[in-house]
Amino acid sequence: MRDLLLQCSGLAAIVLALIHGLLGETKVFARASIEPARLRTLIRLVWQAGTVAWIGGGVLLLVAPRLESSLARHWIVATLAIVFGFAALANAFATRGRHFGWVGMGAVVALAVAGY
Repeated sequence: MRDLLLQCSGLAAIVLALIHGLLGETKVFARASIEPARLRTLIRLVWQAGTVAWIGGGVLLLVAPRLESSLARHWIVATLAIVFGFAALANAFATRGRHFGWVGMGAVVALAVAGY
């Protein structure tokens, strides 16, 4: 059961990351006017770097049950709980709780910790 919770956490992290990347491109940057153009490109790439990092974290959570090391499992869960927990708190604070992202990121944390 613990392994399944951890894998669900990883899958949720990947889905949230993909939604983050898609909404960034279709909603945020489609409306944003950022000058100069190279700064716009930089901000888009930094936004998508977060997307890629969250996908990587999701993959680690997915494969953690298959690793032979309980120490690796511990540090994967601890690190990603901090990363997604901070993101959830920042999202909730910045949007005053009106954006669904903090709930999804909180769910990733809860599932990961439950699967630890």
